[in-house]
Amino acid sequence: MKIYKTSNWPMVRLTKLYNIYPNILKYIPGPHHKMMENFSFMADYIRKKMEINMKTLDSNNPRDFIDCFLTKIEKEGKTKADIYNTDTLVMNTLLMFFGGTETVSATMRFTLLLLMKYPSIAEKVYNEIDNVIGQRPPNFEDRFKMPYTDAFIHEVQRFGDVTPLGLPHELTMDTKIRNYIFKKFFTPVLTGVHNDETQFKNPKNFDPKNFLDENGKLMKNESLVKEFVRVRAWLLWSISFFITTLLQNFTIKSPVSLEKISVTAVGCGLGHVPPTFEICLIPRACSQEEQ
Repeated sequence: MKIYKTSNWPMVRLTKLYNIYPNILKYIPGPHHKMMENFSFMADYIRKKMEINMKTLDSNNPRDFIDCFLTKIEKEGKTKADIYNTDTLVMNTLLMFFGGTETVSATMRFTLLLLMKYPSIAEKVYNEIDNVIGQRPPNFEDRFKMPYTDAFIHEVQRFGDVTPLGLPHELTMDTKIRNYIFKKFFTPVLTGVHNDETQFKNPKNFDPKNFLDENGKLMKNESLVKEFVRVRAWLLWSISFFITTLLQNFTIKSPVSLEKISVTAVGCGLGHVPPTFEICLIPRACSQEEQ
C-alpha cells in the first residue's frame, strides 16, 4: 500500500502569507484566491443544510450537530450579540470539517511513518496492546491502561507538529499575562513551543519518554499546544482507536531500509506535510507463523 501526498510549494507559502497578511494578499493575484472561493462554497453549503434542518427541526430529537446548535439558539439566542446565532453555527460547523480533516489525516500519516522508522518503539506499542486488549475491540477506557501507547501518540503530535503556525487570534485589547505581552491581534507560533529545549530533552528526536514519568506513567506536558483542548482530546482518542485496531490485526513493515525512511516534513505553511512513503501491512497471523 502506498501513501500518497502531493505538495504544492507555491500554494503552501501563499497560504502561510495569507494567514498573516490577509489585507495585503487579497489584492495580489494568485491561487490563494481559490482557497477563499472554496471556503465560501463550503459555508454556503452549510447555510443551505441549516435552512433545511430549520424547517423540520424537532428540539427533542436532534439529528446532528446543526440540530443541537439550532436548539441552543432557540433557548439562549435572544440577542444578535449572543454567541448562539446562525453565523456562529455556520463557522463552527465549517471549522469541524476544515480544521479537522487535514489535521487528522496528516497526524495519521506521521503515526504510520514513525512506527516504521522506529521498530523498537513500535514493538513496545504492540506488546502493550496485546497485554491490555488482546483481540477484543478496544474501548475508551483502554487508553488509560496503556500509558506507553498514549505517550507515543502524544509524541507523534509534538514531533509531527502538524499545525506549526496557529490561526490568527484577536483580543479585546493588548493584554499582559505574567511577563508576556499579547497584542490585540496575534498569531501563535506553536512550533516554537513543541521544540522548546527547556521542556523536552532533544526535541529534534522522536521519543515517547517525553510524556512518561520515572514510573512509566503518562505525564501530561502542557507544552503540547493545540488550538482547542477538546478537539485535541477527540483527536487523541480517534488516533488511539485507529492505531490500536490496526496494530491488533497487522504488523507494519517498511519496504525500504530504516536509513532511507525520512520523517522530515516536505512542506510548511498552515501545516507540516509528511513525506510520501510506502508501507507494508502484514496480517499478524501470517507474521506470527513466519516467526
